Amino acid sequence: MLDSKLETLLTVYEKKNFTRAAEALALTQPAVSHHISQLEQELGVKIFSRTKGEMKLTAEGEIVLKYAKRIKALYEKMRQELTDEERQMAKIRVGITHTAESSLITEVLAKYSNINNGVSITIITDTMNNLYDMLSHYELDLAIVEGRVREPGINALMLDTDYLVCVVSNNNPLARKSMVTLNDIEKERMILRLPNSGTRNLFVSHLESINRSIDDFNVILEVDNIATIKDLIRKDMGISILARSACLDELRKGKITVLPIENLSMIRETNILYHEDFAHLDILHAIIKIYRETVRKYS
Repeated sequence: MLDSKLETLLTVYEKKNFTRAAEALALTQPAVSHHISQLEQELGVKIFSRTKGEMKLTAEGEIVLKYAKRIKALYEKMRQELTDEERQMAKIRVGITHTAESSLITEVLAKYSNINNGVSITIITDTMNNLYDMLSHYELDLAIVEGRVREPGINALMLDTDYLVCVVSNNNPLARKSMVTLNDIEKERMILRLPNSGTRNLFVSHLESINRSIDDFNVILEVDNIATIKDLIRKDMGISILARSACLDELRKGKITVLPIENLSMIRETNILYHEDFAHLDILHAIIKIYRETVRKYS
């Protein structure tokens, strides 16, 4: 059973208030305060500080919280694996970025689940940074992301290489070109991913490497959802910079045009990240095999 003091800490942090935490835990407020005091005494640190009536974690409290989250996730993972063993099944939690969600990976995971009885996959979509955080805390079994993380205990298998392209409607005059220049793009209305996305950051960093700025371009809309961006492009509302892998289905159906950008080679890896003690390497390798077979179908 998870230490009740850690459960109390996590609830206090979530609720930002001892009274609300007590209600959520069905405890009295003094009992909640006592749990936190006990934990502070055991560890010899102050976990929370109060500033103008607001509860904030101390620097030491941030460390305690990080490991409390990890301990809880490991405990829940242990219980899940015991249940899976009893039922002779495997439940896998896979985190993917928004770009990966728009690529072939969801189709691949669905294919794997369809042909393998006893395997249940839960897909969680989030930013790369949040996925890294969830993976490090054992809240995910796998994370499929652009790039990789250099962290002890986290392994990476390269799934594919990908690159960014300029995406335009088939009716846009640029669609008749074999490639576009930055000067071409400057004249267009642009619909881009949000500034915290890996795709946007990669484009911006390459611009900066040749002494250009995103401010030079006519960005009329910023959208988080890639499917929405592609729909707007098809309606000729603007152009975008997206990962080619996120456009494969539309390309196959002839719905949009993708073009390389002169002097910008925005290549990146797509990796599967997992803990070195991940217990289902056979599933991992089977997913990679299905992915490569599916890519060949779209090529």
